[in-house]
Amino acid sequence: MPFSLKLGMYRNDQPLKVPYSESDAPELISRRLMAYFADTPASREIVILCIGTDRSTGDALGPIVGSRLLQLGFNERQLYGTLNQPVHAMNLVEVMQQIDRQFHHPFIVAVDACLGQSSSVGHIQVGTGPVKPGAGVNKDLPPVGDIHLTGIVNVGGFMEYFVLQNTRLSIVFNMAEVIASSLYQAYQLARSAPATIAKLD
Repeated sequence: MPFSLKLGMYRNDQPLKVPYSESDAPELISRRLMAYFADTPASREIVILCIGTDRSTGDALGPIVGSRLLQLGFNERQLYGTLNQPVHAMNLVEVMQQIDRQFHHPFIVAVDACLGQSSSVGHIQVGTGPVKPGAGVNKDLPPVGDIHLTGIVNVGGFMEYFVLQNTRLSIVFNMAEVIASSLYQAYQLARSAPATIAKLD
């Protein structure tokens, strides 16, 4: 049911966590994202930062999301991280500096893969605050993002590099499709009608 969204209603929310295979996953994720976007002043441009590398199956979630967003017609200027131009450990700091130069206080949506418990594999999480890229494989990178979308692609806790390298591409690809379509829909709706957002949860 549509109703007028109250600003700030999601600032202290619990993260949304939903299996990508659930039929209503795209809708649930879009609704949550629309609420975040509606709570963001129109003067703050939204930037999507998709983190990961095409050299590791499990870590390719972000770049696949970025490439899919381009295919859907998302503005290339506001998108960083694709299969052709990935954002990863070696260039993340440089890319963040580039974003700072190009935008004034942007609202950054960080998309990244992560490892978790076996019962959580296949879940997509949406929440406030940054992601800490590389934390699962002991890389010291700066936290990024005003909000985050993370996909739990495999089980963590042991031999993380090996686990990421041997993650099934099908689960990564299918999760990326859900994330990209949800992001695109939420952005289009929130920017076209920021004052009135439909929310089901």
